[in-house]
Amino acid sequence: MEQLKHECGVAMIRLLKPLDYYEKKYGTWAYGFNKLYLMMEKQHNRGQEGAGIASVSLQNKPGTEYMFREKAEGKDAITKIFSRVTQEMTGELLMGHLRYSTTGKSGLQYVHPFLRRNNWRAKNLCLCGNFNMTNIDEVFSFLTAQGQSPRIYGDSYITLELMGHRLDREVERLFEEAKKQGLTGLDITNYIDDHICIANVLKTTMKHYDGGYVMCGLTGSGEMFSVRDPWGIRPAFYYRDDEIVALASERPVLQTTFDLDSKDIQELLPGQAIIVHKDGHCCIEQIMPAQELSACSFERIYFSRGSDCEIYQERKRLGEQLTPAIMKAIDGKVENTVFSYIPNTAEVAFYGMTDGFRKLHGDVRTEKVVWKDIKLRTFITDNSERNDLAAHVYDISYGSLRPHEDNLVIIDDSIVRGTTLRESIFKILDRLHPKKIVMVSSSPQIRYPDYYGIDMARLEEFCAFRATIALIEERGMWQLINDTYMACKNELQKSKGDMQNCVRALYEPFTVEEINQKIVEMLRPEGMETPVELVFQSIEGLHEACPHHPGDWYFTGHYPTPGGIRLVNQAFINYVDNELKMQR
Repeated sequence: MEQLKHECGVAMIRLLKPLDYYEKKYGTWAYGFNKLYLMMEKQHNRGQEGAGIASVSLQNKPGTEYMFREKAEGKDAITKIFSRVTQEMTGELLMGHLRYSTTGKSGLQYVHPFLRRNNWRAKNLCLCGNFNMTNIDEVFSFLTAQGQSPRIYGDSYITLELMGHRLDREVERLFEEAKKQGLTGLDITNYIDDHICIANVLKTTMKHYDGGYVMCGLTGSGEMFSVRDPWGIRPAFYYRDDEIVALASERPVLQTTFDLDSKDIQELLPGQAIIVHKDGHCCIEQIMPAQELSACSFERIYFSRGSDCEIYQERKRLGEQLTPAIMKAIDGKVENTVFSYIPNTAEVAFYGMTDGFRKLHGDVRTEKVVWKDIKLRTFITDNSERNDLAAHVYDISYGSLRPHEDNLVIIDDSIVRGTTLRESIFKILDRLHPKKIVMVSSSPQIRYPDYYGIDMARLEEFCAFRATIALIEERGMWQLINDTYMACKNELQKSKGDMQNCVRALYEPFTVEEINQKIVEMLRPEGMETPVELVFQSIEGLHEACPHHPGDWYFTGHYPTPGGIRLVNQAFINYVDNELKMQR
């Protein structure tokens, strides 16, 4: 319902045969670009603010371009980019990226891929990724202490400079090695290009980082790689045969693009890199020791395409597991209840929810009660008029239930800020005059910010947090806020490995039901007549439905990395400080 932005989607292709092989077999010089285009379009859900592609040709001679890049902004960025592709850009190495900003920074300079140029082919580096680093200040300090001066303070540029620096050192190591073997001139260059060890570069670069990431790159000498964070927070899948090696952020993208079965595709495991060398040899390297698995559960609930065979079943289970709690909320009166969902991402959970009721009760009444109707146009500048339009983004199916007689159960994948519920959904549902509205979330209460690539960075954004603070204030528990504030400050003085998330203490005095009731009070529009009850997924239900993706820090506050713990403590300090400023 409330669109969350996610950073980002990646696509890579390495053509393992000579380029004329693909033209003869598939009838076009653009075979690689056509596949890259399809992979990027199939991941458009992951990024609509900008896109970029890069290619490397292994055949082009000195004096001609061999490393190409195109970038564009906007929702039609993919179309813009591929309209500029020419046959001269054809290469064996192809890489694409779709961007959603989680930092608020916009502009073409922030669109991936990022390119670091050099006259030595092996020192040219092009990077893109699905990542957010939590300790970029530490990495920046490390770089500047070495005498470097990055032009931009941001994790993408700083990563490019750090990895570029390590690539330079690898080239220089091979240069000295070649000289010791008596090589000179072009023979040294060829020796370097043939012996680059990208694993060395990755091991000496990625050890500095804390965060969730899938980092992808190409070098001018023909190396291609993708490395996944050691906690497995962000996803990556790959396929390889005798013609291609391909990688994407989601498995169905590869299945559709290359007509594959799910069993043909492998998942890149935590801390691993897939590396394709200049000669086409492909290998999997363990770059960093794998940590306790913290694969992002929100990927399964919301972000990834529901067409994945496992995700589809997981989302159905998320819906079905809510059956007992919903049954309680409607007092068992299934015959007087209409079941529906918020389009479009909650549809699969809706199927699971209704399957659960059919197993218990037999037939149930389902309707498409809510429609996502229009996209707002930003030429309306007056705030009151804009808010009025925002209330009409969704519309309802009039006559879809019996007024004052039928309950309405409506499921969404998540309730984050609550703004759309307050400004739109509750207002329009009230027009149907249901006896009761049961608003269901297939995910648990979102209580904590994300720092690994989703635009949820401030505590006060979450309706669950605001409701908890309201309960604390109502009950005169001011000391809890003060104690938590001081505890967070004390934690920031500790070493990284010793810090704990002190914000969790705020929620301990309250039950989920108490917080739910307060959320309803806060989100209920003035004049709304229909009673409302919230039903959230439980933490236990989440893990039962998504057993292989235990990363639940949004809901529990159990961050997998020290950087996440540090940032959530800082977030509460910032919240209190800002509140105090506003009161002055």
